[in-house]
Amino acid sequence: MSEINPSGQKGLSVIFLGLAVTFCTCLVASNLFVPRLWQVGKLPLQLSGAVIIFPISYIINDLLTEVYGYRRAMTVIWMGFILSAFIALAAQFIVWLPDPLSPENQEVADSFNRLFGLVPRTTVASLLAFVLGSQINSLVLSRMKVATKGRGFGWRAILSTIAGELTDSLIFYPLAFAGVLPASAILGIILTQVTVKTLYEVIVLPLTTFLSRRLKAKEGIDTYDNNISYNPFKLN
Repeated sequence: MSEINPSGQKGLSVIFLGLAVTFCTCLVASNLFVPRLWQVGKLPLQLSGAVIIFPISYIINDLLTEVYGYRRAMTVIWMGFILSAFIALAAQFIVWLPDPLSPENQEVADSFNRLFGLVPRTTVASLLAFVLGSQINSLVLSRMKVATKGRGFGWRAILSTIAGELTDSLIFYPLAFAGVLPASAILGIILTQVTVKTLYEVIVLPLTTFLSRRLKAKEGIDTYDNNISYNPFKLN
């Protein structure tokens, strides 16, 4: 198996495109599910509906960084950013449309407006948190891979996820729920989210490790980000 840097990689593969599409789909869907909070069992703790899907994006981020390198991963992250911004703008435009003619359809319109009226706010918070959190996740995994000469993917993936998820949650939840929930509730959500998402990563780690090995063998690459710029805006 070859060890190459991003400048030596071949054109985009079908597998890479599939991972990119799945990553972007998870991100867009999670932004729509954020407003739906739910209680964790009998505990006085709440989670966002996004916790069901959003961790998948971090798992894919780990695979993209490990196999294809930091710059390819950042390209997909920016794709997700653009698509999420588009959905937020489209949702806000539809909320601004006039009411329906039929009164019986007004309840549906009001429910839609209440739900999607929150999307622009949560998406703005999510986009900032997502870009920074995902960038930290990729950066930590990439640098640790070079430092360890590719050994210990499992614990590298977990540590990078903790760094990324903590960054994401510390930015997103205060911005999204300030003035809506008390500070103590927001702090509780942050701690719960980071814990649950990290456990999510640990539980699926055997599958992630298996997929990483299979991808490297299938694609014939194992990227080491030697001597690259970690500027997230420099993708070439």
